[in-house]
Amino acid sequence: MDKDVQLMKEYFALDHLNYSDMSPVLVPRGYTQNFIDGKITSAEQSRLIVDAYENVSAKSDAVLCEGTGHVGVGSIIELSNAAVAAKLGADVILVANGGLGSAFDELEMNRIQLKEFGVRVCGVVLNKVMPEKVEMIRDYFGRVCTKRWGVPLLGVVPDLPFLGKASLGDLERLLKAELIAGTRFRPLHFGLKDVQAVTTGVRRFLRKAAFRQAEYDELRPLYVTHCTRDDILLGYLAHYKRNEVDDLDSLTDPPTGDRRSWLGALVMCQGDSSGLSDHPEDERSLPYLMEIAHAYDAPIMLTQYGTIEATDKIAKFTAKMNIGDTKRVRAAIDHYEPHIDFDLLLERTAG
Repeated sequence: MDKDVQLMKEYFALDHLNYSDMSPVLVPRGYTQNFIDGKITSAEQSRLIVDAYENVSAKSDAVLCEGTGHVGVGSIIELSNAAVAAKLGADVILVANGGLGSAFDELEMNRIQLKEFGVRVCGVVLNKVMPEKVEMIRDYFGRVCTKRWGVPLLGVVPDLPFLGKASLGDLERLLKAELIAGTRFRPLHFGLKDVQAVTTGVRRFLRKAAFRQAEYDELRPLYVTHCTRDDILLGYLAHYKRNEVDDLDSLTDPPTGDRRSWLGALVMCQGDSSGLSDHPEDERSLPYLMEIAHAYDAPIMLTQYGTIEATDKIAKFTAKMNIGDTKRVRAAIDHYEPHIDFDLLLERTAG
């Protein structure tokens, strides 16, 4: 099933719906080739989607159809967002990341394709707008949106960096890693700006960690280093112990208010070091350090990737909402709801 479907069904307890109706067509690897080869037909796909829509509609007060990317996505299998909206007679809300010119240009291409399919755009939402520009964007974009397209601007949502952060559990799956200690911290979140590849000596590492904590209020660093760096592991454990958090409930994530405790995590990489030593035991951390890590219950992750590859994977990773990360789901709901005019949206869709 689609992960977004699982999130919506489980989080909002949509027990009256079946997964097969909420995710009628999946496109795994090889699907496009099978479609071109005629093993899957356009009529078969359309029937699955229309039947699923009717089943959901019969049991629900409203039906929300989630698009995928721009409106042309899926065209190669004759299931673009625009084509599906036309089949279902659905109005469309266009969403784009915020700005003026770039957002308008992007939306214009999507709007024209929807027009070709006879689909009505009932509103626009601008997402991830720089907080200091929200009011300006609301004014200028709202005016041009209404004047050029006759469509209202339904919302301008300021960027909230926390929503783009991955949990430690997400990173564990991404890196095919194992949290060898600190498993209770899996729900905590770390962003791209928190990632630091450690290649310096331990003294500089500790000075930098203390400095950035004091001067830049850096409370959630994610250190990436090679598993042979016993000095960095020992230094990290010492810094963790000095800042030890007794109770996970005493933390807020992200850190706010009086509960702004330091809690950095460490990713130890096993790759990239072949040929540096003739002794396999030199390619692993010393066992007694692992015992200390377990005793401290510090969040330490072990991956088979090398430091460069692990850092690159984290940098390119987009953390999607999932049912296991209810904290971020709740934060998203609380953040978006006040910035979207749902009364106007319902008025437009009812019309």
